[in-house]
Amino acid sequence: MKIKSATFIMSNSEVAKCPKERLPEYAFIGRSNVGKSSLINMLMGIKNLAKTSGRPGKTQLINHFIINHVWYLVDLPGYGYARVSKKAKKTFQRFITDYFEKREQLMLAFVLVDCRHEPQPIDQEFMEYLGQHGIPFHIVFTKADKLKPGALERNLKAYETKMLETWETMPKSFVTSASNYAGRDELLAYITELNATPQ
Repeated sequence: MKIKSATFIMSNSEVAKCPKERLPEYAFIGRSNVGKSSLINMLMGIKNLAKTSGRPGKTQLINHFIINHVWYLVDLPGYGYARVSKKAKKTFQRFITDYFEKREQLMLAFVLVDCRHEPQPIDQEFMEYLGQHGIPFHIVFTKADKLKPGALERNLKAYETKMLETWETMPKSFVTSASNYAGRDELLAYITELNATPQ
């Protein structure tokens, strides 16, 4: 897929106010500071499309970007240790779950995971929530450039082992790096393939 256009459309915290077009949507979500904004910018080839920040929890709304006028990329708030109030975290949880459970245009969630760390309970719990609600998702491992090939392979194997404790099969996954564009072509090609599949 060649990215010809990527345009910010809206931010909001209510599913009912999301775009009305029946275009396929792909949601990107992960633990705070997983490198989500950097990954989105890398995929789109636009440096500041999604706002990056050294402070976790920068994204606090449902952000819609229309890509090539044919599909939406949805940037969702991170979960985890973001420095926001307990009230704000409860609000995040409510509108995030509302989005996943009510948004009919959602094709797939990409759950971002930092490949440098061992499996985190909060990521496991979130994926279990998606599975319990029948929401399709794949895993996107980020920051692959931070590890040597051998260490990366070990970490990915350890992650698969942990997942297979509770899942029958390992969800489809992509290994990416916002620094060297690893995984970009594979991810975009996969979205293209899904968009071409009759629903």
